Amino acid sequence: MSEFLNALPKAELHLHLEGTLEPELMFALAERNQVQLPYRSVEALREAYNFSNLQDFLDLYYQGCDVLRSKQDFYDLTWAYLNKCAEQNVLHCEPFFDPQAHTARGIPYEVALDGIRQALNDGQNQLGISSLLIPSLLRHLSQNEAQTTLDQIFSYRNEELIAIGLDSSELNNPPEKFKDAFDRVRSAGLLTVAHAGEEGPPEYIQQALDLLKVSRVDHGVRISEAPELIARAKSEAIPLTVCPLSNLKLCVVEDLSQHNILQLLDQGLMVTVNSDDPAYFGGYMTENFQALQDKLAMTSEQAIKLSANSFKASFLPKKRKEELLQQLQQFASSHNLNI
Repeated sequence: MSEFLNALPKAELHLHLEGTLEPELMFALAERNQVQLPYRSVEALREAYNFSNLQDFLDLYYQGCDVLRSKQDFYDLTWAYLNKCAEQNVLHCEPFFDPQAHTARGIPYEVALDGIRQALNDGQNQLGISSLLIPSLLRHLSQNEAQTTLDQIFSYRNEELIAIGLDSSELNNPPEKFKDAFDRVRSAGLLTVAHAGEEGPPEYIQQALDLLKVSRVDHGVRISEAPELIARAKSEAIPLTVCPLSNLKLCVVEDLSQHNILQLLDQGLMVTVNSDDPAYFGGYMTENFQALQDKLAMTSEQAIKLSANSFKASFLPKKRKEELLQQLQQFASSHNLNI
């Protein structure tokens, strides 16, 4: 089963590039940029990865961002992630990055974007991994600050950019706070996605759909508390980009055996598997699939369905989606399975 899950053709739709900063790379970039880290070693840094909630994680996450200073730093970060994708047969990804986490430190938006773009282009040309990029707004900041970031994004638009997201501290920062900003995003011809229903209540999922008019809900696991939302998500085929190991690490569930992802899948919802911030949460795509098999007895058929959902929920053009789904069908057929 482990070999099957690693070879399974996959797409990743919920991944924060800054969250792929492994301790080894963090220390290397800190040395390159003469940044003093408050940890003596890689091992000491890993010890700090024991979070009790989302905010504890975010505090460490933003601290880690400080080592990212140059275009080369952002390239190295993204390239390391893409190589992990190649190892785990992730054929397409739509990563997030947080411009405000960098511009607040005096790093120009285009520095981060250019490094990421170059790596994504190399990923396509050298590894065959297609990608689309989603800058995200930090919800713990103000809508005025979000509008300033949108000014930067729109003045430096690129073809890889497909949507704008909303992430960071969910509690007390409802989607409605950013309605005007997301109206502007859609007016500019971009899609919208938003984190909702991770630590926040199901109402935040509804706000994301009704006010931000998102095309996908990131996380969304608390939808189980609202039967009317489950019915809506099923009838409207609303994708949920679920992150199992993230939910475990951030104590959204006490044990992965309690996770509702397969229950939602069996109810007909378009749930997908993703790794969120894998350097911090203990696993990339294969590890997330493996955890579902270990703790929830996920079947091969369910794994195929989850992967198919990711390709279907992607923002790729129809032709590329069909190509990837065909690859998945060939893989499934070789194991006497169907999509």
